Amino acid sequence: MTSIDANDIWQMSNQELVSLIENGAFSRKSKTIHFYAPSFVHYKNQFFCSSRNSFSSISVTGSSCSLNCKHCDQKVLKAMIPTQTPQELFNVCKKLKNDGALGCLISGGCNADGAVPFNDFIDVMAQIKTELGLTLAVHTGLVDFFTAKQLKNAGVDSALIDIIGSNETINEICNLDVTVKDYEKSLRALQDSKIPFVPHVLVGLHYGKLKGEFEALKIVAKTSPSAVIIIGFMPLRGTPMENVKPPEPLDLIRTIVCARLLIPNVPVVLGCMRPKGEHRKQTDLLAFKAGVDAIAFPVKEAIQLAQSMGFELFFSSVCCSQIYEDKF
Repeated sequence: MTSIDANDIWQMSNQELVSLIENGAFSRKSKTIHFYAPSFVHYKNQFFCSSRNSFSSISVTGSSCSLNCKHCDQKVLKAMIPTQTPQELFNVCKKLKNDGALGCLISGGCNADGAVPFNDFIDVMAQIKTELGLTLAVHTGLVDFFTAKQLKNAGVDSALIDIIGSNETINEICNLDVTVKDYEKSLRALQDSKIPFVPHVLVGLHYGKLKGEFEALKIVAKTSPSAVIIIGFMPLRGTPMENVKPPEPLDLIRTIVCARLLIPNVPVVLGCMRPKGEHRKQTDLLAFKAGVDAIAFPVKEAIQLAQSMGFELFFSSVCCSQIYEDKF
């Protein structure tokens, strides 16, 4: 790894950053790369085809959310399987298991405090683990120690949480009356509960611009996550931010490189949410060259590049947050 630190990377020009990447400044631990394609999105090319039910996403609040964040406005929830009672959750998971599922992502809309209301569902999560043996990744929102410990005791495999490093972004984009310190408290709660936790940093959340991402990484670096996932804002039709230009590919790459420098001993992943088309192609190719450990729904050009360089390729149908359980 280069001796340049994360502060230098965050401040340098795009041209300088690209030069470092192209010259191989950021080495990786091994010549392996993981690619993920869970059933959130259909994915098929000559290398891999996703399974329809392998790892579905479920919302315990249906399409309901108290926040109506400007970038989402409940649109993401509408793409999930709704299960608004514990029995519905178990029935859906049982059907998924019978259809060959490996696990699922359990999420939902937030309440006014920024937490996903899981309390009524934790007992059935334990039942799902015991009786069905599915891998459960749970997207928590803000979380306290009591809930984190309950999730741990239920056997949940991992807790996923978005970390925002700007109070302005929290208030203005997410309509939340909390601060960055509340995200720090949530990370500490997850760590103290001893549940594997995987922070996500959403690049460009503040109207497509960088604002607070570096602070978010520094917050994460104070803890011991199982992995770190970098995702990128992509405008969704029908939301207040549908016409906002997404962050540049190099904004995501800069964040990935800084994550690797600040949190060097855990996998860094380019996650599923990021702009498509030529933007994704540029992002994926640069992310691979910058030493990312895994990519969700990679473009074929990134796979071909890894193959041409003699990398060992691993493909999986589970959520990329599970990288910490794979070979690393």
